[in-house]
Amino acid sequence: MLKYRAKTPWWLKLIFPKKLVWEMPTGDEPAVYITFDDGPHPVATPFVLDLLDKYEAKATFFCVGNNVTKYPEVYSQVINKGHSPANHTFNHMNGWKTDDNTYLENIAKADEHIKSKLFRPPYGKMKRSQARKLKKKYADLRVIMWDVLSADFDKEITPMQCLDNVLQHIRPGSIVLFHDSEKAWDRMSYALPHVLEHCKQQGWKMKAIS
Repeated sequence: MLKYRAKTPWWLKLIFPKKLVWEMPTGDEPAVYITFDDGPHPVATPFVLDLLDKYEAKATFFCVGNNVTKYPEVYSQVINKGHSPANHTFNHMNGWKTDDNTYLENIAKADEHIKSKLFRPPYGKMKRSQARKLKKKYADLRVIMWDVLSADFDKEITPMQCLDNVLQHIRPGSIVLFHDSEKAWDRMSYALPHVLEHCKQQGWKMKAIS
């Protein structure tokens, strides 16, 4: 039985309505916001970047600080191609299992390498106290969650199921979560090209979160 939902339920979005961003305004021009967690990765990230170039798409990369230090050239490619970098802690920390000071210190350590006003908690797990302290320390920081979960991290689903998770729920304003990681590779590398093609056919712009 799945422990997550591909579509974020409406009631969950009401828990932190002023602190967390679950989806983007639709505006006059229909657009979707595809995001990637856990990179940069020496194989997955360049693959993603090449695909995004092909579809003239921009995306947001929630990077793990430790991976940025391991693969600085790949991280530079993300920046140089005009995508948005974002903080995903230095060691991919689970906020529910970490004390507040350690959690904020890990975010600050990542911030030394990832200069961004965007943050996403790994696993989507962050205590209320951590959210409050984070906002107090970084007043202009935006905590970005997601509206559509591809579940590409789940080795128990097929690549087609991963694709269906996105295509059944994506719409203008959606924030879609993929991973540019080794664990997600089999499913992400199959689903992403189809998702980008679907968005193109729908006439939706694919934008980075600024």
